[in-house]
Amino acid sequence: MFEQQERKRYSRQILLPEMGLIGQERLKAAKVLVVGAGGLGCPVLQYLVAAGVGNIGIVDDDVVDMTNLHRQILYSAADVGKSKVLAAVEKLEAQNPFVTLIPHQVRLQEDNVNQIIANYDLVIDGSDNFPTRYLVNDACVELDKPLIFGSILRFEGQVSVFNYKGGPTYRCLFPDAEEGDNCAEAGVIGILPGIIGTYMANEAIKIICEIGNALSGRLLVMNALTNTTNIFEFSRSEQTSPPTPRTKESANLKNDPLAEPSEMTYEEFERIETSYPGQIHLVDVREYNEFEADNFGGVNIPLSEIPDIISTLPPNKTIVFYCQTGKRSTLAAKLLMQSGFNGASFWAGNW
Repeated sequence: MFEQQERKRYSRQILLPEMGLIGQERLKAAKVLVVGAGGLGCPVLQYLVAAGVGNIGIVDDDVVDMTNLHRQILYSAADVGKSKVLAAVEKLEAQNPFVTLIPHQVRLQEDNVNQIIANYDLVIDGSDNFPTRYLVNDACVELDKPLIFGSILRFEGQVSVFNYKGGPTYRCLFPDAEEGDNCAEAGVIGILPGIIGTYMANEAIKIICEIGNALSGRLLVMNALTNTTNIFEFSRSEQTSPPTPRTKESANLKNDPLAEPSEMTYEEFERIETSYPGQIHLVDVREYNEFEADNFGGVNIPLSEIPDIISTLPPNKTIVFYCQTGKRSTLAAKLLMQSGFNGASFWAGNW
């Protein structure tokens, strides 16, 4: 049951026919764990608290730093040096006294991740490093908890839902645990966490209230610099390790479409390019500034622009995408496959 003040607080939300009192009751009963109280965690927490999610756990062992303030708008200069979890709880309790906040001022590790996650219905991962993402994903798979994922870097953000109703997991999309750039090294526009974090909160509300279509099996990629948004589809796979790279001896590059994009090292690229001169179309899918700073040749087409240029790619050549970590190049190859592009093999590389 809701107190009178609660009903008034959520009245505009309850008016929605998709929500109603039943949806609001589901929000109040929900137990959500937010991993990370940083750039993504701040807007996620603020909107879930405002929406009336009844029980919210927050995991973070970091403290507020001055460099956080341009994007982590839950905090102020007075919070610098304070525990992010404790500062967040203080602010969020003032925002909505009808929500129970559970602080976990620890770093998630193998010896505590299952114990913490087991107490919640839904997990939202706003962490900024690959080891934590794989750790959280694997625990959610083991405990059968749906997982909402988000990531940000420079001007680009990603959102997806994993392990939802038998859907794909994080490892289905990113099977390789590889470390890439983070915001501290590559930078991030301050508004981006707000955009992506709001998307993540929206997915959480939809899942809790059982409304709409969750981003399960779909990865939303948006670029705040170009105002482009694309959705990449992917399926559940039992294969959690990278496919065995094929060499020049086993590949007929002109007429051998791949069922799944394969990974290629730079050394393999050089060998194949020598054996099959003129048969490779090399594409760097990083942003223009990254390409200008350092590249291995080829043409530069950022991932967000790939859908618009598919028809211009040569159908009689092998398309090789590359980036720094292999994430964007793999997504580009999968996008080509989804479009029905044929007549050539697709490779992805992290060089």
